[in-house]
Amino acid sequence: MRHPVFLALLLGGTISLSACGQMGRTDVSRAVSNAAEAEADSIRQIMLTVAEPREAVPYFQRQLEMEPEDIDNHRGLARSLVRGGRQSEAVLAWRKTVDHPGSGPADGVELADALIRTSDWAAAKVVLDSIPPTHETFERYRLEAMVADSNRDWPKADSFYETAVGLTTKPAGVLNNWGYSKLTRGDNQAAERLFTEAITYDSGMFTAKNNLVLARAGRRVYALPLVKMSQEERAQLLHTAALAAVKQGDVDVGRNLLDDAINTHPRHFEAAVRALEALNG
Repeated sequence: MRHPVFLALLLGGTISLSACGQMGRTDVSRAVSNAAEAEADSIRQIMLTVAEPREAVPYFQRQLEMEPEDIDNHRGLARSLVRGGRQSEAVLAWRKTVDHPGSGPADGVELADALIRTSDWAAAKVVLDSIPPTHETFERYRLEAMVADSNRDWPKADSFYETAVGLTTKPAGVLNNWGYSKLTRGDNQAAERLFTEAITYDSGMFTAKNNLVLARAGRRVYALPLVKMSQEERAQLLHTAALAAVKQGDVDVGRNLLDDAINTHPRHFEAAVRALEALNG
């Protein structure tokens, strides 16, 4: 039963050898080089996506020792450090990448992102200001909006958020950030609208649901919004509404909401129990 398969393999090998025989040495070398590059790219992608950062960082460090001029290895190390939460080291790695002759505007954007992760907003703004205005990407404008927010430059923040939303098909995260920005300014209605829009793009984004409850509570509307939620999420959102009510002096409302949260949660809700005991105590 295995003879036809074996014959086919032999035939395939013969054809391959025949083809190689017709190729010049330059063609063979190019083919081998292309195959090696493709394999290296595949390994690099695995290290940047599937592999744990604790595996990826040493891998790219070894690659840099062997090929210190390869900018892809510099980028791989910097991104792996970010994924691993080693932000200060990531900033240094991205600075080296940006200084590389083969770097481009996108590398500057990633350096700015790393700087924001270390809360160095001033340095991030300097980097973003140095990037050509022709480099118009979602990630660039997302970061520009966050920096403008940090400087309380609301008109610029709104403009950058709006531009970022228009440059992506998955705007839930940036809509949530924009909504939170509006919430911190006291514009609760605008915040509600943005959180609700974020949820329409990502119904599983609990952060946006929680922020929506806070925005509504700011208007003393404590009833939960009509959005998709699990039983556990409902309990957690009731807890959020309860704490907001207590903070605003609506203690009886908060007590009732905490009681609802405890009864709604599918398991023991320790945080709500403690909060209710503190109110009753």
